[in-house]
Amino acid sequence: MAEAVLTLSEALDRANSGKPIAPTAPKHLKRWERPKDYFGAEWSRYYSADVGQSRDSDCLEQSNFAVMLEALGGETETVVVVRESHWAVGWVEWIAIHQSDEQALRVADVQCERLANYPILDEDDFSRREFEAQCEAWENAGLQGRMEYCRRAGISIFAARRESLPQDDNGRLGELLLGH
Repeated sequence: MAEAVLTLSEALDRANSGKPIAPTAPKHLKRWERPKDYFGAEWSRYYSADVGQSRDSDCLEQSNFAVMLEALGGETETVVVVRESHWAVGWVEWIAIHQSDEQALRVADVQCERLANYPILDEDDFSRREFEAQCEAWENAGLQGRMEYCRRAGISIFAARRESLPQDDNGRLGELLLGH
């Protein structure tokens, strides 16, 4: 991993505050690198928290992004949600952490290590988002759409008359509503 490059002012501030001038580089984070054909802002003094979301993100990407940002304490001067336009997905967001924010880098590094071992940072948050997406899809489906969902899930089509999401013992209805 590339070593953090401090300005003279940052190095002096660190030395005067008793902090080591060369902070330990995160093990699971990557320093931002300019992509080919990129014309946006420069983030060379930042690390990526390695989570992002876009217009087309699923519940898992949205959950991990929100949980990471919350673990970092939200947006600050050194923790920035970078919002960029993208030709394929409309927009993307990613979390940038300034090289000087050792605490945020440690937190993000631990979270990324967790993600390397298991794809969900917070089961409760992820499950809540999935349930809300299922309910929204059910509400927006209309009677004919609900009947089709019920038929495909093996549930009585009479359940389509309900405003609320019917119980489905095998989980198939929820999968269909999420597009799986």
